[in-house]
Amino acid sequence: MQAEIIAVGTEILLGQVVDTNSAFIARGLASAGIEVYYHSLVGDNANRLTNVVTQARSRSDLVVISGGLGPTKDDLTKQTVAHLLGVKLVEDETAMAKIHQHFLTTGQKLTPNNRLQALYPDGSLPLKNQTGMAVGAFYRAPTGADVMLLPGPPSEMELMFREEALPVLKHAYQREEYLVSKVLRFFGIGESQLVTTLGDLIAKQTNPTIAPYAKVNEVTLRLTATANSETRASDLIDGLVTLIRQRVGDYLYGYGDDNSLANVVVHGLIDRKLTITAAESLTAGEFQSTLGDIAGVSAVFPGGFVTYANEAKRALLDIPNAIIDTEGVVSAATAKRMAEGARRRLDTDLALSFTGVAGPDTLEGQPAGTVWLGLAQRGHDPQAKLVHLTGNRDKIRARTVLLGLDWIRQTLRI
Repeated sequence: MQAEIIAVGTEILLGQVVDTNSAFIARGLASAGIEVYYHSLVGDNANRLTNVVTQARSRSDLVVISGGLGPTKDDLTKQTVAHLLGVKLVEDETAMAKIHQHFLTTGQKLTPNNRLQALYPDGSLPLKNQTGMAVGAFYRAPTGADVMLLPGPPSEMELMFREEALPVLKHAYQREEYLVSKVLRFFGIGESQLVTTLGDLIAKQTNPTIAPYAKVNEVTLRLTATANSETRASDLIDGLVTLIRQRVGDYLYGYGDDNSLANVVVHGLIDRKLTITAAESLTAGEFQSTLGDIAGVSAVFPGGFVTYANEAKRALLDIPNAIIDTEGVVSAATAKRMAEGARRRLDTDLALSFTGVAGPDTLEGQPAGTVWLGLAQRGHDPQAKLVHLTGNRDKIRARTVLLGLDWIRQTLRI
């Protein structure tokens, strides 16, 4: 089963909006055993859209189109596709009732163009929009490729695809072969080193396949297997994961497209019922902000400290003047005292500290990228770690935060 994805929107072509829909749809199709061979992007122009859809239907079994289902003049997708399929547009009564209720509730006037959102190509199966008003559609073509229409806003499209479109596709295309993918996430190892370490596995790959991807500050592997049952495909994946873990297990921190190092660490702390705080100078609160992005972190993170100035380090973390004056702020001694001072102040099980030189200028004779991290654990002497990083201020800070998270992960064997 071969599919093609088309994203519609002049704003995407101009770079004003990033197309996240195509990646989301591709992952969903893969989970249903539908392979995606082509991605296309076209503006809000009927002639160009006709050409792109015609080409897609000539080489694919399914064409999934996102965008252009709204009420404005440049929303032309459903009209163009209906004309191409040789069918008229018909009204979905449920969608139209929802539109009427919306305008009744808001007190706004219902204009004729808003009725367009309730239309879909005749002969299609309408797909309910739970968060918006534009109805989607799935058209089983008697000849040529089938067509699926989805809204452009990700908040509408993702829910419609998950709840409406994907079940329809799985029912429509009963599979004889199952495709299963698993994403492995690594931190602390570069793509070239990872590929070299797994070189023989990659060279001999047949089923499962191994696809490495370098991302910002981490590397991922996507393992994909096909088999005559989902269980068999999963078993093939699990066997390969075991081999990879044996070689690079220390760097493997988690699984999944939507996972992150912060997510793994926070949930590891929650599972262990361990609390954490931080004292940040170099990172100016970025570590604590990263923790705060993870739902449920309040169970283990009571708060922390941003002590950018020396006076704040003294006042909030009880760091003696002698340490700062003698050792300097860019030092192991200061990093240790910052971590232990934060841990004692909030009585947590762990604390991290970050101090150093983000640049572009030097500090205390130390070049940009000189970073000290401190780690304090209840019942243990505080530790410090020196790293030397490259890049601009933002990159140095971002990398420092991840190094702190990974230090926690490895210390607790999360």
